[in-house]
Amino acid sequence: MSVETPKPLPFIYQFASGAIAGVSEILVMYPLDVVKTRQQLDSTNAYNGTIRCLKKIVKEEGFSRLYKGISAPILMEAPKRATKFAANDEWGKFYRGFFGVPTMTQSLAVLTGATAGATESFVVVPFELVKIKLQDRSSKFNGMGEVLKHIIKTDGVFGLYKGLESTLWRHVMWNAGYFGLIHQVRTLMPKPKTSSEKTLVDLTCGTIGGTFGTVMNTPFDVVKSRIQAGSTRYRWTLPSLLTVAKEEGFTALYKGFIPKVLRLGPGGGILLVVFTTCMDFFRTMKET
Repeated sequence: MSVETPKPLPFIYQFASGAIAGVSEILVMYPLDVVKTRQQLDSTNAYNGTIRCLKKIVKEEGFSRLYKGISAPILMEAPKRATKFAANDEWGKFYRGFFGVPTMTQSLAVLTGATAGATESFVVVPFELVKIKLQDRSSKFNGMGEVLKHIIKTDGVFGLYKGLESTLWRHVMWNAGYFGLIHQVRTLMPKPKTSSEKTLVDLTCGTIGGTFGTVMNTPFDVVKSRIQAGSTRYRWTLPSLLTVAKEEGFTALYKGFIPKVLRLGPGGGILLVVFTTCMDFFRTMKET
């Protein structure tokens, strides 16, 4: 069974839809990202449990700490999500033409998602680096400006790309799982007949895709956080994975998984619903 490919829109509409979807998701889900980062950087298990971690942060540092550093991801989310969906659409068209396939297949969906993830990585690394340094419990920085000045002064402009290799791994794995599974789940679900049914299908596919992508990429996200936090013990992805597993056990590679999946599972659904709604709106506007 094949999925009907929607009529493609120019890049500007994909960019705008991705930007709106990304900002919508982060405004709702950001505190879970703070919890995820704290757990990933913690080797003493002081932040075990999502609810316990939330309460601990609020009690010891104040409620506003749950949103510290949000300016970086807000600025990042528009180009990040726009790049994610636009790159996925553009690479999808490229691969369909290259392989002579009229509609998207499961294998092409995985290949397209992985390539889009690699493309997206080059956009997000500086923002991710700033965000991690602000979310760290020991952070003495008050805002993006201070972090940027410190990084450039200490490591130069290229220091803004610390953790690029681990970020590539993280995004390739997540996007391959997310877009690949979305395609597969859609082929198994009945074709929606109403707008409400379409929204439900998008939410279901996005949530399942986001959850699966999170399972695949969490170990890479753990070492990315540690590399970007500044620890000299973690430099490259694969050796860092082995170090964490050896010293803290295999389960340590999934630190922060619960808040991450709570964010990126439903968050993936929110992303897909808002993105497809915006694309349908722009498509309707162009046809009228």
